[in-house]
Amino acid sequence: MREIKLRDAKTRLSALVDEAAQGGTVAITRRGKRQAVLLGYDEWLRLSRVPSFGRLLMAAPMVADDLPPRA
Repeated sequence: MREIKLRDAKTRLSALVDEAAQGGTVAITRRGKRQAVLLGYDEWLRLSRVPSFGRLLMAAPMVADDLPPRA
């Protein structure tokens, strides 16, 4: 993942969007700390469809007897 300062990202936004659309990712930094990530829409869709661990647990076919007793 490439890093770029926010100041530079403002001036090169069009090129960064093109890079992200082709599968690249860019971390945008402010004062030396990563603040945001620019990624392509297709990659964002793929990542947004991944269920959370809590949703996976809630969807598991379990009954109360499947779990051990808690102390």
